[in-house]
Amino acid sequence: MLLWTSFIGLILLLLALDLGFFHRNAHVVTFKEALRWSIVWISVGLSFSVVIYFAYKGHWMELGTAVDLIDGTVNNGTAAAGKYLTGYIVELSLSVDNLFVIAMIFTAFAVPAAYQHRLLFWGILGAVVMRGAMIGIGVQLITRFHWIIYVFGAFLIITSIKMLFSNVAHSDPSKGIAVRMVRRLFPVTDHYHGNHFFVRAPRHNAADASASIASAQPDAALARAKSGALLLTPLGVALVTIEMTDLIFAVDSIPAIFAITADPFLVFSSNIFAVLGLRSLFFVLAAMLSKFRYLKYSLAAILFTVGIKMFFADWIKSQLGPQFNLYLLALVFGILAVGIIASLWANRMDRLR
Repeated sequence: MLLWTSFIGLILLLLALDLGFFHRNAHVVTFKEALRWSIVWISVGLSFSVVIYFAYKGHWMELGTAVDLIDGTVNNGTAAAGKYLTGYIVELSLSVDNLFVIAMIFTAFAVPAAYQHRLLFWGILGAVVMRGAMIGIGVQLITRFHWIIYVFGAFLIITSIKMLFSNVAHSDPSKGIAVRMVRRLFPVTDHYHGNHFFVRAPRHNAADASASIASAQPDAALARAKSGALLLTPLGVALVTIEMTDLIFAVDSIPAIFAITADPFLVFSSNIFAVLGLRSLFFVLAAMLSKFRYLKYSLAAILFTVGIKMFFADWIKSQLGPQFNLYLLALVFGILAVGIIASLWANRMDRLR
């Protein structure tokens, strides 16, 4: 319990410093600022592998004492750090695909640039909670029903094939099922009201009640609402859409980490640090996503690879030795590099033509 309390406390502290101190005021995030914070978050995520190494080597709080159900070994410092890094890179690379959809959500809802960082912050916080719950369920399933590993593997292989033929560019997030359900449950304002997700309709007996949520344009939805009624703003609808999007992507990405390890702490920590770095990375890659035309194929190849690994983990281990996860890490890096280099090369050929 102390282990989980300490780690969750660390994550909450990092998030509190991010929003409450470094990004207290809403503003447009520049490329340089986003690049600087991306380096910070990725460095924190990678550096945590050092903590993992010594924690499992020294059996801090009983880490590294249980058998990993994926490969049947007890994780020492080197094995734990290798699995953490592999899981971190896999989850971070798969999360990049989520950036395409987030960019579409911002466009579909016309989210002002000054509010995008705040929206992503709360979206990421919700993703941490949801993924933590899904990881807990996944660990329990693997512990009680070992055969579920093969179900996860088959799911990843099918997902990788579907990814090759999917095209999210022609979908409209503002017309999705989640948005339609939200609009049925809550009245939604016509315009943004600062960085508020909810606002209350002004009370008829208070002349200045609406001053704090005044808009540059008259809001017909507020005028029609009952006195004191709670309304969802377009920023709130966009937040719900991002949460639902992450839930869908988590269904694909979380089984991928279980192809590497079933150790709950390695699964959770690698997943959460990957998600935390996603926010700043969005502002760095938002203008560059269209240039990586072959990245989708790399991500599909990664899913296919880890899916196959779940089926043949024992045989791969017998052929490559106990450190075979380090080979998997190198392979994931190689697949990503091929997709990025191929995209840049194709762009160069287009310019030459």
